[in-house]
Amino acid sequence: MATQPSDLDGVTEGCSECARDTLHKVRVELRTESSKPENAEFSREPYRVSTCMECQTETTQRMNNA
Repeated sequence: MATQPSDLDGVTEGCSECARDTLHKVRVELRTESSKPENAEFSREPYRVSTCMECQTETTQRMNNA
């Protein structure tokens, strides 16, 4: 999947829903993976979140597979 900077605020990526390259907003967010409150602070992992600007489809990918 190739990415290129765009003139607008986003990245051009392939969208599985649109079946073509479209502009996406991309961000990184920390998500808690533990359902136990006492372990929540130790179970945060970074995820890459990409949202298609055409169809609003959101895809996520865990960044740390350790």
